[in-house]
Amino acid sequence: MNKTIFKLALKNLFSHKTKTLIIMILIGLGSCLGGMARHLVGLGVRHWGVASLWGTLAVNLLGCLLIGLLAGLFARHPNVSLAAQRFLTIGVCGGFTTFSTFSRDGLTLWQEGRLPAFVLYVGGSVVAGLVAVAAGYRLAGGHA
Repeated sequence: MNKTIFKLALKNLFSHKTKTLIIMILIGLGSCLGGMARHLVGLGVRHWGVASLWGTLAVNLLGCLLIGLLAGLFARHPNVSLAAQRFLTIGVCGGFTTFSTFSRDGLTLWQEGRLPAFVLYVGGSVVAGLVAVAAGYRLAGGHA
């Protein structure tokens, strides 16, 4: 009896790890695709002679639109697998732009009525992000 319980527990543990590994591989593949798409947008923007700042803005806004569309689709179709959701949101959108994930998390806080958390998260992320970029720039020898 104890051997049977042990085998069942081992099987469940292995299957959980396998699922986690598969999801991680899918996230990695999605990140790769998202990163390549971001690079292509950057090349296109430079080809048109537009400043790269506007390419970044375009990528961030497209990523926000995409993750919003996906969130809406997943809400309407709850049968979409967790693996597919993670591939598209964390992987593709995350590889394309982390701004989309930041915006989705902010929207979730807003929708849940957690206004203080929303203000702290959004305001803190923007300010702390700018401070971190400036600090990194200074650490690298620049003057920010």
